[in-house]
Amino acid sequence: MIGIVGGIGSGKSTVARVFASLGCVVSDSDTEAKSLLSDPKVRGVLVERWGEGVLDEAGAIDRSSVGRIVFADDSEREWLESVIHPRLHAMRADRLAEAASESGVTGFVIDAPLLFEAGLEGECDAVVFVECPREERLRRVMESRGWDADELGRREKAQWPLDEKRRRSDYSVINAGDRASMEAGVREVFDQIRRETRSRLSK
Repeated sequence: MIGIVGGIGSGKSTVARVFASLGCVVSDSDTEAKSLLSDPKVRGVLVERWGEGVLDEAGAIDRSSVGRIVFADDSEREWLESVIHPRLHAMRADRLAEAASESGVTGFVIDAPLLFEAGLEGECDAVVFVECPREERLRRVMESRGWDADELGRREKAQWPLDEKRRRSDYSVINAGDRASMEAGVREVFDQIRRETRSRLSK
């Protein structure tokens, strides 16, 4: 199993898609967490704690409202993680079981922003750090999410420092704008992981 980590806006999901093109099954924690917010049970738990102010006009969970709460109060963020993370873990386990029975699958990838924070690195054979300069990451989140530098900084403070994530990772891939170079880097890292996995299994 391969874990992908990196800063906000570094392009972890883009790197994950390259792994997918190489035959890997990808568990996208961001997408899965968003889907959980539409689960009636999760919706009910969140409304019970925070009130109907976290709902949009259609009665669904408003992610912006939730974000304002959890990124302003660590205890609320930790509470939300205690609700979401066990459910994410169950979803990943189900997907991994499915992948194990599928032909042509070359690996399983976890794309999780909080991989280290959630202790998921212990489930991984290798962790890949996606390297990207802060100015490029800021440009991306300004364009895709409408954030400014303060918002990026505020959300990054809720995660482990990038230097620590980089230090704990086994490999790195640069994703600073050159798509061809990034894809070549992913292929090279994937080949290395597979060689080292085969070597371990043969001992």
